[in-house]
Amino acid sequence: MTLRPTQPDVPRAVEVRRATPTDGEAIGIVHAASWEAAYAPLFTPDFATGEIAARLTRWHNRVSDETALILLATLNSRPLAFSWSTPSTERPGQAEILSFYAHPEGWGTGAAPRLMTETLGALRSTGFSRVHLWTLRDTPQSRRFYTKSGFTETGATRPRDFGDGTPLPQVEYDRPC
Repeated sequence: MTLRPTQPDVPRAVEVRRATPTDGEAIGIVHAASWEAAYAPLFTPDFATGEIAARLTRWHNRVSDETALILLATLNSRPLAFSWSTPSTERPGQAEILSFYAHPEGWGTGAAPRLMTETLGALRSTGFSRVHLWTLRDTPQSRRFYTKSGFTETGATRPRDFGDGTPLPQVEYDRPC
């Protein structure tokens, strides 16, 4: 009897779909892991630990909000990135990406660029022609990603207090959908 080597798993393409209420836990895991990698170093360890834990549970209700667009990107059925967009409260007629996070284990897989492409397409298909977002000034990886995705800085800045009493500077980016 001759044994044949098994075929390695062939990676499937990144799939993007609208999140459902059953995705709350998966989105929380992606958010917590990404936030820990990118933002936790900017805070005290105790505060960061609490913020990471809070991100694990906040998505169950948000995913049920039908006015928001929450998309989930998976690779081989594993959730790796998500986006959360709504009509902008600051820029009438524009959309705003409120959250865009990729699990660190998904960095470099193509999940985030594919998710951004699908997010922009979904916003365009619902009638938006422009989108903006805010990101922390001191997160160079996210800023590079947004620039590679066609966003440009608007020049607007604002402080963001995550609840520890120490506001961090944010910068705004925008682009056509």
